[in-house]
Amino acid sequence: MTQKSFLDKYSGQTLAELLALTDTYREDSIILAIEQALQSKAPADVAPSERVVLAVEALEREVNNGGYNQFFVNEPTYARDIVAALTQIGCPEIARITRDATDVLGLRPDWTDEQIQAAAADMADDGDERLGQLDHQFFEYPEPIEERLLTFVRANAAEIRL
Repeated sequence: MTQKSFLDKYSGQTLAELLALTDTYREDSIILAIEQALQSKAPADVAPSERVVLAVEALEREVNNGGYNQFFVNEPTYARDIVAALTQIGCPEIARITRDATDVLGLRPDWTDEQIQAAAADMADDGDERLGQLDHQFFEYPEPIEERLLTFVRANAAEIRL
């Protein structure tokens, strides 16, 4: 059975309703709808499992659009948590690649979002080159991120509120 892409945007379904659509729609479409619903929440209202979903989706979106550097510039809020989030969903190889990217950045746990953005924007050429190599490793998708993220969502459904 060929699965089709989901709605253009989230339109109020519950998590259970979205998960029930996985036989009809592609996994990435379902995850996108979940992400869109979670993005409408105030940051203080985001549960730890919801933050994992947001972090992984931010990484995948930004790296696919412009590489790790773009992730650090556009989504610095998730930079400190992303390796743990990838590990939690069962993607140790992508977590390793991403940890290497945070090492290139020189990321420290006490950095503010602004410091992360500045470090990415002011990176030396050798750092940019190394991030480019890591981008290519990421693009090889050594692990099925969407599939594992959806499994994580199912396992943590009690904590994920749309």
